[in-house]
Amino acid sequence: MNNSLRHHLSLDKLHYIYRGLVIGLLAGAATAAFRFSIEKILVVFQAVFHKIRMGQWSLLYPLVGVLILFGVIVGLLLRRAPQISGSGIPQVEAQLDEELDYNWWQILWQKFVGGVLAIGPGLFLGREGPSIQLGAAVGQGTAEITRVSGSDRRIMIAAGAAGGLSAAFNAPIAGTMFVLEEIYHNFSYPVWLTSLASAVAANFVSLNVFGMQPILHLNYQRSLPVNLYWHLLLLGIILGLLGRLYQIVLLNQDKFYRYFKFIPKAFLGLVPLLVLIPLGIWHPDWLGGGNGVILNFNQATINLGYLVTLFLVRFLFSMMSYGSGLPGGIFLPILTLGAIIGALYAAVMIHLGWLPQGYWHNLVIFAMAGYFAAIGKAPFTAILLVTEMVGSLVHLMPLAVLSLVAYLVVDILNGDAIYEALRQRLTVIHKIMTSRNLDQVQVPIFEAPGAHAFKVMDLQWPENSLLISIQRGEKHLIPHGSSRVHPGDTLILLVPSGQAGAMRRLIQQHIESIYTGKPQ
Repeated sequence: MNNSLRHHLSLDKLHYIYRGLVIGLLAGAATAAFRFSIEKILVVFQAVFHKIRMGQWSLLYPLVGVLILFGVIVGLLLRRAPQISGSGIPQVEAQLDEELDYNWWQILWQKFVGGVLAIGPGLFLGREGPSIQLGAAVGQGTAEITRVSGSDRRIMIAAGAAGGLSAAFNAPIAGTMFVLEEIYHNFSYPVWLTSLASAVAANFVSLNVFGMQPILHLNYQRSLPVNLYWHLLLLGIILGLLGRLYQIVLLNQDKFYRYFKFIPKAFLGLVPLLVLIPLGIWHPDWLGGGNGVILNFNQATINLGYLVTLFLVRFLFSMMSYGSGLPGGIFLPILTLGAIIGALYAAVMIHLGWLPQGYWHNLVIFAMAGYFAAIGKAPFTAILLVTEMVGSLVHLMPLAVLSLVAYLVVDILNGDAIYEALRQRLTVIHKIMTSRNLDQVQVPIFEAPGAHAFKVMDLQWPENSLLISIQRGEKHLIPHGSSRVHPGDTLILLVPSGQAGAMRRLIQQHIESIYTGKPQ
């Protein structure tokens, strides 16, 4: 290209698009294969459960054997690579912040196999978080193969994550926004341009495999009129309260699994896999991440008893499934719970005569976004995701209103974004496992003149100290930035060996400065 032509053309951004397209095609292929495998295995297991339900009990014994085999295989993978546990989103966030790093190929194949075996049988786990980690691994692998490092490597990892979510949900805009809003926390043009190109390319692959139909297409009749918007305020408050409950229960699942100390941690997935058997025989159509449950709402279900039972079962078993540490996410299960809450709210209002039945589907759609906005504290992603998954732009205003209200309720209740809270726990565990010569030190918070509660983020923590627990009476609270420390609490920290006394004195000095208002 001659110099005059170069002078009139700007090509400096093309390499970001090129990288994004390459990563997106590869991430889309990996995610599409992952999604396809899970869907086919789920169909097989649901068919087996239906046959057992109809009286073919001879299938029960091989079913138990297969589920135990799946649990053992996944346990062996988790023992070999603990970083494939859970959704994978906290791992990607920590990797982009350079707090943790992984071998991309080990993550890619082990997350794929582990996720298919854990999610496929019908546990209440989502494929979207694992798809994000698979896409991030593809981006990391592409960077390492092409010998890209530094910030460009991080951008390629983020672009892979966007491609993974885009292919999992057929939602390229939401996939890009989730990376910018929740994972990378950066809206610079190299990040969004590469991520958007990756998301579009990955969605192209997904559309060719799964077709053009929106993944959660619901048949609503008409838009919600403005005079019924008061329902959004009330439903938003309910979603916020239940969203905070979800966060608390999920982050305390380790307490439930203490009752299974006789099972090695890597093999705790055997518990939900075996509980799946009676649940699958009882209601095989309820199994899986939840998209089937949501699509069933195309036929309005205003039976209150049915909806309450469905919510309780989905809530409790999704907690048990995720808390076991199996490779699987909470993205789609959260949307499913939101849809059920919206359906239940609408059913109550219809019974009371306060809502015309024609708007039942509207509240189901809106509540999906509101519940995710509350728990994930990512309202933009929630709005765009549900818009793309439902396949309609007419709901943007009510989606925004409901998501904002639900978000504010959780924020007032000191709820952190669930993925950020999970990431903090992940990095704490990693530091504990990789550190050597650490001492545990207890720092009591005494009543003193001017004593008052303060947030963890308000205290200037000494370097090399790690707050792992807040003891309040007999309770041990897992701390995060918004956690409040009260006089009478005891802080439990890990500090380098031999520095316990000095660290305790330094932290108490910082606390005193908070009480007196003097600079730390």
